[in-house]
Amino acid sequence: LGTRARGVDILALDEALTSLAKVGARKVRVVEMRFFGGLSVEETAKVLGVSPETVMRDWTFAKAWLVSRLTGC
Repeated sequence: LGTRARGVDILALDEALTSLAKVGARKVRVVEMRFFGGLSVEETAKVLGVSPETVMRDWTFAKAWLVSRLTGC
């Protein structure tokens, strides 16, 4: 997401996050905490009770998945 998120349709993002939740609810939580909440990987891991590696896997997957859904690529 990052700089690509500028100009994203909020409704489309919400719909994409709803679809992502069907793949994995924790992945959505990671996006919410990292992208919207500004938490670090370590902070997110602590809140979710998982390892930083798990957060990074979820974050990497979620970003790619959302970019794909939002750009149609």
